[in-house]
Amino acid sequence: MRNVRSIPTTIVLWVVAALYLFPVAWFLLSSFKPGSELFSLPLSILPENWTVSGYSTAWSRFDFQLYFLNTTIVAVVTTVLTVIVSAATGYAFAKYKAWWLRIFFICILATTMLPTEVIMPSSFAVVRDLGLYDTLAGIIVPSIITATGIFMFRQYFSTVPDELMEAARIDGVGEIGLFLRIMLPLAKPMMVVLAIFSFQWRWNDYIWPLLILRDPDRYTLQVALRSIVGADNIDWSVLLSASVISLIPMIILFAIFQRQIMSADINSGLKD
Repeated sequence: MRNVRSIPTTIVLWVVAALYLFPVAWFLLSSFKPGSELFSLPLSILPENWTVSGYSTAWSRFDFQLYFLNTTIVAVVTTVLTVIVSAATGYAFAKYKAWWLRIFFICILATTMLPTEVIMPSSFAVVRDLGLYDTLAGIIVPSIITATGIFMFRQYFSTVPDELMEAARIDGVGEIGLFLRIMLPLAKPMMVVLAIFSFQWRWNDYIWPLLILRDPDRYTLQVALRSIVGADNIDWSVLLSASVISLIPMIILFAIFQRQIMSADINSGLKD
């Protein structure tokens, strides 16, 4: 009887999965279509004439190695610094008692209520005045601190008993050693989760690199893809193929860390 009752729910889940999968399948299969088939009527999901010319043209026309390198540098460096800074800040908010820390934490959380575009003009002015305009550092530095990461670590460290810290202090462990040798290893699952999402955020970031970068040799992958789109004519077959190529690192990342991603529900309701 229980299996019979679960059948409608299973059917609904399969229907929802199909609805999500359909545009992805259309996008992937369209990258193997020649340009003449993309908008021909009647539309068909399967290519009539399979071709990889879009991939070869995209790879030869654009310096993907350079764009992959630039994006990897930004994503990796920002992710490492984001995890370290978020862990240290969250630890301070969770375990040090001071009235101004509570106010500071509320101010950080309040930034989640502001759209990212609201603070971009002031961030751009700071980056420009620091001489970081048109550099990869100009993308990395403003992206290190995220309210999401700080909140995640603060909530996690709040669950660690204070008695553990007192015992370590009695044994002569300093404050820095307490954080690095005891608290940080305990938060390893949280570090992995934040690293995955931070890498994803930075890899897919478009607006901020578009504002900061001017030299094409420093373009990240998403900004470089934007250059494919012309003012009047768009080579859709090349654009689709290049977009699929840009997704390969994220697919590999998901394949390696899919268990952590699927079990990470702590990001619900939070934003970058």
